[in-house]
Amino acid sequence: MELLQKTNIVLGCKAKPKEDVIREVGRLLYESGYVDENYIDAMLKRELSFSTNIGNGIALPHGVEEAKKDIKKSGIAVMIFPEGTMWKDEMVYVVIGIAGVGDEHLEVLANIADILSAPEAVDNLRTSSVDEIYNLFTGKE
Repeated sequence: MELLQKTNIVLGCKAKPKEDVIREVGRLLYESGYVDENYIDAMLKRELSFSTNIGNGIALPHGVEEAKKDIKKSGIAVMIFPEGTMWKDEMVYVVIGIAGVGDEHLEVLANIADILSAPEAVDNLRTSSVDEIYNLFTGKE
C-alpha cells in the first residue's frame, strides 16, 4: 500500500469546525486501512494538547504517541479547503492527516514540510487536481 491513495485526496472541502475536519481526515485513514478506528480519537486528543496547525495555511493532524499501536501502515490523507477553514484562530487551506509507523512519521513530516515550504505551494494546492496532488506527494508522474 502506498503512502497516499488518490481516494484519500478530497478537493473543494467547505469550512467546518476543526474537530469535524480531524474526524473526516481520520476516517479517510481508517477506511483506507492505514489505521484502526481508535486512531481518530487519538488525533482529536493530540489537538487538545497542542495545535497541529503549522502555519502557512497548513494543519497536520496526527495521533498521540500512545496511539502508535493503532497504526497498521504509514499513510496520509489530504483535504483541500479552497476558501479555508478556521483552525483555532488561523485560517488553513490544506489539512493532511498523518499516520506513521514507528519513526516513519518524522520522515513523512519532513517530506511534507519540504514540499510545502514555499508559500506559493499552498496556493497551488488549493487549485490542483487529485492527480497533481497525488504526483506531488508520491513523486510519481
